[in-house]
Amino acid sequence: MQLPTYDDVIAAAARLEGHAHRTPVLRSTTADEQWGARFFFKCENFQRMGAFKFRGAFNALSKFDATQRKGGVIAFSSGNHAQAIALSARLLSMPAVIVMPKDAPAAKVAATKGYGAEVVMYDRFTEDREALTRRLAQERGMTMIPPYDHPDVLTGQGTAVKELIEETGPLDHLFVCLGGGGLLSGSALSARALAPGCKVYGVEPEAGNDGQQSFQAGKIVHIETPKTIADGAQTQHLGGYTFGIIKRDVNDIFTVTDDQLVEAMRFFAERMKMVVEPTGCLAFAGAIAAREAIAGQRVGIVISGGNVDLSRYAALLA
Repeated sequence: MQLPTYDDVIAAAARLEGHAHRTPVLRSTTADEQWGARFFFKCENFQRMGAFKFRGAFNALSKFDATQRKGGVIAFSSGNHAQAIALSARLLSMPAVIVMPKDAPAAKVAATKGYGAEVVMYDRFTEDREALTRRLAQERGMTMIPPYDHPDVLTGQGTAVKELIEETGPLDHLFVCLGGGGLLSGSALSARALAPGCKVYGVEPEAGNDGQQSFQAGKIVHIETPKTIADGAQTQHLGGYTFGIIKRDVNDIFTVTDDQLVEAMRFFAERMKMVVEPTGCLAFAGAIAAREAIAGQRVGIVISGGNVDLSRYAALLA
């Protein structure tokens, strides 16, 4: 397996020019004072369709040849990759089918359908989404784009941290949410190239620490579907491409509880006036937990997305 490089991230950035938003990097004096570091928040909750996933999806689909475009794209996702593929397919005028879990957030399902994709539902606790998607891809002659374990997907995701470091200059630490590892591996490629001294960390839900287990074991560990409010990180294992980069370029992987995610959500809402979904809070929650190690230093935080049902959001913050 040949792992992608930072040159592939640069190429992805060129494809995304004029299509993806260059999302803002925000500061918070309150966060800096409360936790004793200088935080730089890369706000991918303001990306098209509300999450970083647009970057990888559009980069992958823009490389389709004429035959692939005619056949269309199929993907499996709990929500953000679904919306990203659906929107990218619409922009590139190709059909899209998305396999989504029955318990996916209603807002994400509605948005995916709204972008024009056909949605096929499955039970995430009893059915194999990858097997189902591969079968449908073969039956319909479509090209499958997985949510994270794909070179074009992860290098597209890496453009977010490329933009972050280009704007802020070198960072001492970088915290990135971890589900299947697409964002973390792509971010690590950019960080290693642009800020070699920066320590890169992945943060995942305590209930779903397959990434942490894999990092410590030196091989991919599979777990049961975790039960956590971070629906975008309910993955069962890392991918071959993503783990290859993570084990080489990432310094450590931390976990946080659902309660810690809620506290980060509350901070974003109250102090920064932003709606951030639970998964999008993983990086900041991890940085807060590591406050002693990052004291007085420049810290990058990737806020991965803001797609959450408002009724659920309100209930979590109540």
